[in-house]
Amino acid sequence: MVGRSPLISPDLKQEENIPDEGEVILIDKPLTWTSFDVANKLKRACKFKKIGHAGTLDPLATGLLILCTGKKTKQIDNFQAQEKEYTGTLVLGKTTPSIDLESDFDAEYPTDHITPEVLENARQQLTGHIEQVPPLFSAIKIDGVRAYKLARRGEEAEIKKRAVEIKLFEIDATHFPSIDFRIICSKGTYIRSMVRDFGVLAGSGAYMSKLCRTRIGDFELKDAWELTAFIHQKRVALNLEVDE
Repeated sequence: MVGRSPLISPDLKQEENIPDEGEVILIDKPLTWTSFDVANKLKRACKFKKIGHAGTLDPLATGLLILCTGKKTKQIDNFQAQEKEYTGTLVLGKTTPSIDLESDFDAEYPTDHITPEVLENARQQLTGHIEQVPPLFSAIKIDGVRAYKLARRGEEAEIKKRAVEIKLFEIDATHFPSIDFRIICSKGTYIRSMVRDFGVLAGSGAYMSKLCRTRIGDFELKDAWELTAFIHQKRVALNLEVDE
């Protein structure tokens, strides 16, 4: 694993005749970057021959992104299957088609009726083993086409429910109608779907204004590299030109 330590894996070789055993890299994904953007940037800047990420983060989300290179890419499915933890903020009273700020507001809803009891009831209904419909703005494939591509073209599509487990769902309504939350969940959970459904259960609407992935299994965000810092360290190790 590569975290904040300045040690560089000896497995990264430019020589063609040396097997690429690979490594596991923890990156704190920057805001507005896609997970693919990060993988592509690392591949080009650090001369990786093969790289993949273990679990997509939306462009407007930040936090822990696990990337695997070389032979370590065989572990990607194992990392994707692990428990995940998120923190973020949802806002009641408005909705957007994407359920976050990637798209414009499309409706407003009342919030005056929402009491602490209403919030607690919604929280409880979204805790444990639940079924949820993934957002249309997601990477799920529908007849071979990514759902978000259909959404951006204004096309409708039916997405089936999926079973997930919400092991912990904490909320803090101190700054109502903004609700801070912490979620620990199983593989396949869509946090934007949680936000959408929370709004509906509260008799209103909701969108997500902030999201950060803080943990995947035993890997924690505090051990992750800032992207440019990792690239600098790796290029130094490879004796490549470093931008100042």
